[in-house]
Amino acid sequence: MGMYEKIIMGFALAARDVFKMMLDLETVIISQEPAIIPIRTNDEIVISIGLVGDIWGETYFYFPQETALEIVKMMSGMEVSKVDDFVISALGEISNIISGNAATELSHQKITCEILPPRICFGNDNTMCAGNILKTINSIIQTSVGSLCVSVRLDNL
Repeated sequence: MGMYEKIIMGFALAARDVFKMMLDLETVIISQEPAIIPIRTNDEIVISIGLVGDIWGETYFYFPQETALEIVKMMSGMEVSKVDDFVISALGEISNIISGNAATELSHQKITCEILPPRICFGNDNTMCAGNILKTINSIIQTSVGSLCVSVRLDNL
């Protein structure tokens, strides 16, 4: 397993652990090759978190709207039926927690990685968060409330 694959797997495993700990949600991780690009739609909420340090680039969390609403419902214990500022903020927070956990795990492997504040895109502007899609490696996370995609783009590897 190359460095790139280890890093994306670190983010996918962090997502698995956070979903289990915070939501008691079981996940299945499906790793993909860099050339396989998930289909992007306008109903996705895209959370982008910058990475700086020994590695630099961005990680992207692609939440289909239905999956996003179910996750936020589980997080908050409240009924949510549409994407609003509360939903977007909650997704930004869970993405931030996942990224922070992944950065901590990378530090145990002697890789310095700091995360930047989340950037959030939804609807017609979600392509602004996409970055150079040809330089990403993706992992699909399947849960009982839907699937999401975690992508990592590293500019220095």
